[in-house]
Amino acid sequence: MSKNYKVRYAASPKEVKRMNTKQLRKEFLIKKVMHKDVIKWTYSHYDRYATGGVIPIKKSVKLETIDPLKANYFLERRELGIINVGQKGTVTVDGTVYVLEYKEALYVGRGCKEISFSSDSEKNPAHFYLNSTPAHKSFPTKKVSQQDAEIVELGSLETANARTIRKLIVNSIVKTCQLQMGMTELKVGSVWNTMPAHSHDRRMEVYFYFEVPEEQAVSHFMGQPKETRHIWMKNEQAVISPPWSIHAGSGTSNYVFIWGMAGENLDYGDMDHCKITELR
Repeated sequence: MSKNYKVRYAASPKEVKRMNTKQLRKEFLIKKVMHKDVIKWTYSHYDRYATGGVIPIKKSVKLETIDPLKANYFLERRELGIINVGQKGTVTVDGTVYVLEYKEALYVGRGCKEISFSSDSEKNPAHFYLNSTPAHKSFPTKKVSQQDAEIVELGSLETANARTIRKLIVNSIVKTCQLQMGMTELKVGSVWNTMPAHSHDRRMEVYFYFEVPEEQAVSHFMGQPKETRHIWMKNEQAVISPPWSIHAGSGTSNYVFIWGMAGENLDYGDMDHCKITELR
């Protein structure tokens, strides 16, 4: 059983209003997601969402269970989403090998016991981003390429939020219990994501920012619409978004982020929109 995990407890809007910068970052920011040759998890009490990452270099890395799950193996009662944000790599699921290129995804259903990760090249390794949620049913493992994704174009250059949304692990493409994952790519000249901002008290989210250039950053906005807070983030960092919180960001350059969510439903359009002019 792996001891490589940290637990994050749920915080209410009342608590968050009193937090200073250091406290806010400690509560919601996952400062280091990717680790070489080991999987390290952040286990959140928001919908029991688990966030992790691995860069296999010297060896094939096995997925091991962690103590908070009280399970014989990691996916005994859970499902798993994987998106490769590095170079070519492979994921082996109970003896079946899946090759994942850059920005390709793999859904692994409940009940799969032996999962391992490896890179094709030590010099140019894969970076596997991992999200996991509780699951009440077993669905088949399925790979999703960028071509398989459901694509939505949103925003405009005039409002600095022109972006391409690629829905990868969503119920219109892959059968899941509650996990949904996808990728939003900002076009050159655009910096705002998820604008107009929204919340959805039925689901929580985790945002993972990548392709953030060196010496650049993204300011992630959270909190209640009239009591917002922000967290400055670097490349390959993640942030937990509670169900009661908005989630949006603005970068000092364009970037890409992966959104993962879990909760009461699988309705991507279930959002409570906030008017930009009413944000505080």
